Amino acid sequence: MSNFDEKVKVLRAHHEALLTKKNEMEEWGNGIYDRWKNPILTAEHTPLEWRYDFNEKDNPYLMQRIMMNATLNSGAIKWNGKYLLVVRVEGADRKSFFAVAESPNGVDNFRFWDEPITMPEDVIPATNIYDMRLTAHEDGWVYGVFCAERHDDAQPGDLSAATATAAIARTKDLINWERLPDLKTKSQQRNVVLHPEFVEGKYAFYTRPQDGFIDTGSGGGIGWALVDDITHAEIKEEKIINARHYHTIQEVKNGEGPHPIKTDKGWLHLAHGVRGCASGLRYVLYMYMTSLEDPTKVIAEPGGYLLVPQGEEYIGDVMNVVFTNGWIADEDGKVFIYYASSDTRMHVATSTIDRLVDYCMNTPADGYRTQFSVETIKKLVAKNKSLNK
Repeated sequence: MSNFDEKVKVLRAHHEALLTKKNEMEEWGNGIYDRWKNPILTAEHTPLEWRYDFNEKDNPYLMQRIMMNATLNSGAIKWNGKYLLVVRVEGADRKSFFAVAESPNGVDNFRFWDEPITMPEDVIPATNIYDMRLTAHEDGWVYGVFCAERHDDAQPGDLSAATATAAIARTKDLINWERLPDLKTKSQQRNVVLHPEFVEGKYAFYTRPQDGFIDTGSGGGIGWALVDDITHAEIKEEKIINARHYHTIQEVKNGEGPHPIKTDKGWLHLAHGVRGCASGLRYVLYMYMTSLEDPTKVIAEPGGYLLVPQGEEYIGDVMNVVFTNGWIADEDGKVFIYYASSDTRMHVATSTIDRLVDYCMNTPADGYRTQFSVETIKKLVAKNKSLNK
């Protein structure tokens, strides 16, 4: 065996050990969900064939010819008994693409399919695409709604100026995708999610209208809109169903994560909230519930965040961020929450529908003032004291 062959053997063994590393649940939690210790996907999990040229003549030093930077912001779906993530993979060139990774149990042993997804272009090609939300719709298609980013040609001298639209594609096998026209709206959209059921015979979208690519401006909040024809989707009217508020976790902006989960008590929603702090923008996750009869009516919203970065999750390309656009609810009620930390790696937390419904419906709401926060704590203290009498 040549030295090159030996290097390849060692490299493959190292990679296999990473892919098969068993994950472990953290010992102490908050009762709402359980975090798992190890990231489930990192840039190093991507296939070696995507990164290395294994021809010794062409790559005698066994260099990475194509480097990967991050795996993040993954859509999620249960497919043929496997837990599948449509991962946003970012290369060293800053370009993101989609790739499917699957696991037999949802918490470890994730492996990417052989090749990335080939996503058809829109009429106007996008420079970058990312953050797909997956929806298995009652019309029989699996839809992927994602952000399509292009340079803002109205500002030719600013190479950081960009526009964002909600791109729509659909598939029956997660391999072959049909690209539909981008969603037409009055404002820019970066976080759009398709509701899994028809509402009033129409397709329903959760939106986040914003004035610019980054800043929400006068827009913001999680919106709701109905669309007649998804093959030529256009939003003419939208209303905010989950608004931003001063001095809260969603002060700067907020957006729907994955599509909501239907329960017998209402629709469970997982979202992200953003506030400004000394180190920049802080992204956290929070939950709320809407009515089964009227999906635009919020029936419960716990105060504060559900999940924030902890430990090494604070560190990465974009610090102090957790973000989600994928979760899976099993038939037995177990829920897998997939989230990225600091735009760098993917993690999982697990809970159940019963626990998440209990959390939403029995956790105090935000009173929006310190006085009410203190009063809420004192009520709980008094209640617990009464139990000891």
